[in-house]
Amino acid sequence: MPEVSVGRGRLAPVSVPPFVLITGSEGLLAERALASVLAELRHTDPDVETIRVAATAYESGMMAHHASPSLFGGAKAVVVEDVDDAGEELQADVLTLVAQPAPDLTLIVLHKSGQRGRKVLDALKAARAHVIDCPPIKSDRDKADFVSHEFRRQGRKVTAGAVQALVEAIGKDLRELASACSQLVADTEGVVDERVVETYHGGKVEASGFRVADAAVAGQTGEALRLLRHAIASGVDPVPIVAVLASQLRTLVKVGAAGRGSSATVAKTLAMAPWQVDKARRSIAGWDGPGLGAAIQAVAAADVEVKGGGRDPVYAVERAILAISTARRSG
Repeated sequence: MPEVSVGRGRLAPVSVPPFVLITGSEGLLAERALASVLAELRHTDPDVETIRVAATAYESGMMAHHASPSLFGGAKAVVVEDVDDAGEELQADVLTLVAQPAPDLTLIVLHKSGQRGRKVLDALKAARAHVIDCPPIKSDRDKADFVSHEFRRQGRKVTAGAVQALVEAIGKDLRELASACSQLVADTEGVVDERVVETYHGGKVEASGFRVADAAVAGQTGEALRLLRHAIASGVDPVPIVAVLASQLRTLVKVGAAGRGSSATVAKTLAMAPWQVDKARRSIAGWDGPGLGAAIQAVAAADVEVKGGGRDPVYAVERAILAISTARRSG
């Protein structure tokens, strides 16, 4: 069956079958998948009626009512939201509808996660429902893939450095990443590079723990402390800064231990993006095993202090940065 893209690697059917299951907790991708399915249904039948069923407000028998033919006929799409929150009544009614499909009806079920609603999922899969997976995008590699796809989807080229800068600037929220990509496409022309990202999101990038960690790991102690103070003044909590410091050091250890090989090969083995491997290889000069060990211990001590074990969280981070610098010089 032909497919169209709705997100980073997420696919929706071009020819919509009677049953569609959208599963996974990444809300943005689930919304795009649903929108794509409904758009295809409207392309096939502009008059298709869309009915949304909220699991938490469901009353027994509503599914049979929604599935019944309307007075004037026509196709229907019934969207069951959050079946993972569904009670027994809704689950039983959906199972009945799967076992006895109604004519001219497309049943679209959304399930985020968990075991509740598992019978519905199993029944839909047994009925050969089209399944669209929307798992959470957590790793930097997956976020980088998502950003790259967003620009391709909108017909623009983006450099690896710009992708990295956006991921570091925006952070965890996928919706913010998507919005930032759309903003750059709308407001700029040509290839989106790191300079463009700096222009639009430089404040966020400078205030992030990533820049602090990059400077500290590179032995740029003064710059790391300056960026730290900037981040704190901008309202960034010390806890995520320490977390990024620890993550950067662990990345150096992993990439250093991976040995030679292409960036793509090492990245695939370590579940990273190739640009992360290249970045770590550039940073690892001047480090050895004992130095990395000392730096990791210093950051672990800072982690305890910023989470309530010390009196001054900011000073704890500053001390960790100084310890990293010392460990690197001794490496």
